[in-house]
Amino acid sequence: MYCAARSAWPLAVRAMQCDSRCSALPQPRILLCTICPCHQGTRSRQYCSPCLSCCAQRAAATGQSLLVALTDVEKMATPRKLFFATATLVYEDSMSETLRKCYIYLNQTSRSFAAVIQALDGDLRQAVCIFYLVLRALDTVEDDMSIPLEVKIPMLQNFHTYLYQPEWRYSQSQEKDRQVLEDFPSISLEFRLLAKVYQDVIANICHKMGAGMAEFLGKKVGSIKDWDMYCHYVAGLVGIGLSRLFSASELEDPVVGKDTELANSMGLFLQKTNIIRDYLEDQQEGREFWPQEVWSKYAEKLSDFTKPPNIQAALQCLNELITNALQHVPDVIKYLSRLHNQSVFNFCAIPQVMAIATLAACYNNPQVFRGVVKIRKGQAVTLMLEATNMEAVKGMIRQYTHMIGQKVPGAGSSGARTQQIVVKVESLSQSDGELMSRGHLSPIYLSLAVFLAAVSWQYWQTLTHTSEEYVHGH
Repeated sequence: MYCAARSAWPLAVRAMQCDSRCSALPQPRILLCTICPCHQGTRSRQYCSPCLSCCAQRAAATGQSLLVALTDVEKMATPRKLFFATATLVYEDSMSETLRKCYIYLNQTSRSFAAVIQALDGDLRQAVCIFYLVLRALDTVEDDMSIPLEVKIPMLQNFHTYLYQPEWRYSQSQEKDRQVLEDFPSISLEFRLLAKVYQDVIANICHKMGAGMAEFLGKKVGSIKDWDMYCHYVAGLVGIGLSRLFSASELEDPVVGKDTELANSMGLFLQKTNIIRDYLEDQQEGREFWPQEVWSKYAEKLSDFTKPPNIQAALQCLNELITNALQHVPDVIKYLSRLHNQSVFNFCAIPQVMAIATLAACYNNPQVFRGVVKIRKGQAVTLMLEATNMEAVKGMIRQYTHMIGQKVPGAGSSGARTQQIVVKVESLSQSDGELMSRGHLSPIYLSLAVFLAAVSWQYWQTLTHTSEEYVHGH
């Protein structure tokens, strides 16, 4: 859904997940919205999610223009600086009260993935939603500095067992996402209602992640090996778990879930991008995730990079870390090339192209140490609209790695290695020929997608006075 006070990305994502199987005008569904900060749930009858094929059918049946059909759902938007969270759309008689809460929590806590999760096909949508909320609850425990270590460590280690304890909840958290801990019984109930094959994956990943988080509490990220292991625990395991869910749903081949090396690389690439981009924010909040093995070559303390006289050393360190992250891109290309289901492909590809664009913006950029490196809104919408087939994704990867290659400075110890990786990635991302559509994308659908891009841009020009917005990967 398009979020009138936040951004057009959710609408773009939902629109790209066009359900061509709809042969008739969809039946009315229930739109669940949440207004922040009061978090009151409201309902409004609308038709199905605004994928373009359904909007076109609705327009034809009602005599509306396609623009009116697309914008009809936006009439509920508040003009205040509050927002309607992106919403999941389900049949009223199929949604339990606890499941309704889970989707509300998903939209309240997810900065990036709520829309793409809700665009997934079949029962995979609910499994991934619950997987996300379980890990969000676990992450909330890890992030909460008000929980004493003697309480936090056993909580993290035993968190997977709480999935099977109907009444377990934690009410003392001070974190902004504490609702997922305070109402964990709703989440754990929906977890226990999932198919056993989904439960086993989620519980296993939760167990491993909790143990890894407990291991790194109070431990600094020293070596590159430590960095890879930390990123594995907090993101690589997510990639492995999601891949197993994809295969368990039978929407993807078994090899997707079995190849843990590629799945781990998908997570590591995203997490390293976040860590690199968020240097200043982490410094301001007293966190350090850049590996000491790298930054100690350029400064006595990681915080020294914020001082203007140290900017050249800071940039060399930044560029070396980006070079390290780029080593995962060949695995990303191979992983995405294996996917068949359109909704799964969109879910996986969009964050990856956002990450490579973010690294291109960060490379050799002093702004990383002064503020936040931003991606233009129009650029973000374009990426999301176009990341729907492998050839287009290869083209974007090739474009942004080429940009990095052009920015490599003459001085610096990692420049030669950066150029080697750029050449390798550009070779792997060469087009296999004419741009082909994945799955059920038709020429008329692609034409409508172009129209949607124009509509999205018009919305942004109307609803905001700024030209840029943070791009969050968490």
